[in-house]
Amino acid sequence: MLKKTAAAMALSLGLALGAGALSSDAAAQTRVTLKSAKAGTSYYVMMVQLGEMMKAQSGGKIQATVEESQGSVQNVKESARRPGNFLFTTPPSLLASARDGKKPFEGETGYDRVRTLFVMPFVTIHFAVQQDSGITDVMQLEGKKFIAGGKGTFCEGRTRRIFELLGLEGKVEAVDVELSAASNAMRNDKVAGFATCSSHPTPQLVELATTNPLTVLSFTDAQRESILKADPMSGPLTIAAGTYKGQDKPVNTVGVPVGAFATTDMDDETAYFITKNFWQQRDALAKENPWWAGVSPEMVNQLGTKLHPGALKFYKEAGVKLDASLM
Repeated sequence: MLKKTAAAMALSLGLALGAGALSSDAAAQTRVTLKSAKAGTSYYVMMVQLGEMMKAQSGGKIQATVEESQGSVQNVKESARRPGNFLFTTPPSLLASARDGKKPFEGETGYDRVRTLFVMPFVTIHFAVQQDSGITDVMQLEGKKFIAGGKGTFCEGRTRRIFELLGLEGKVEAVDVELSAASNAMRNDKVAGFATCSSHPTPQLVELATTNPLTVLSFTDAQRESILKADPMSGPLTIAAGTYKGQDKPVNTVGVPVGAFATTDMDDETAYFITKNFWQQRDALAKENPWWAGVSPEMVNQLGTKLHPGALKFYKEAGVKLDASLM
């Protein structure tokens, strides 16, 4: 079970990011906004964890607010216009689409100001269905009602792309509801299942599996190969047996890299301090929730966006080998 659940966490946190590396002026404070995902998801929990971790290093110099988000698309769109110290998460492929003006960012500008801080745990694609539905393979979703992820989110787009690659486009009856309503929709037999894209174990499925028997669908080798061939930035992931109640076998799925990003509005000192403290406290975070154990500093090279100068300073000090494209 998760040691931290979103239900127990506040939306707004006063964080002290440690006095040692920041200005010695006791009256000076810097405000930072953290934004990742909806409450009840792994990434929302991660943002709150980061806040609690930083608060433990307290010097009162930085005050941070955790905001709920509809997902990565909203985060990226806000990054183009949001002033001040804005820290958000997204898969790097979505940032690349934004810079190139691809859907859903057509005609928009301002994304060249985004800078990398550190890597986050990967998104894990989950296709969850009612256990008594008899569905054991993603191809059996044909003709069934299924929630493809929150409306307008990265997860919805990703799910629809997977259906397209597997020949299921137009064959699954997509139900357009918010992800927060998906669990109840499945409990009440309104849908066969839903997709959620969050690092595992995701709190939504942990909670649902305790009261409602479910199956997380596993891709076959051929299905997974088709998905990964179409998206080189993705990679194979396995959800270990026992991750969710009633899951007695490993689940073979796919994962997508995720980064923590800021903009050029964040000053170098703040970016350096946040990045350095994240990596120094990574092991402590992993003791609370295991998803943090899977990230390491050199993985920042997978994010494809220039490093913030403050973050770059830390990685150079730490001796991390960096791709030239990040500098």
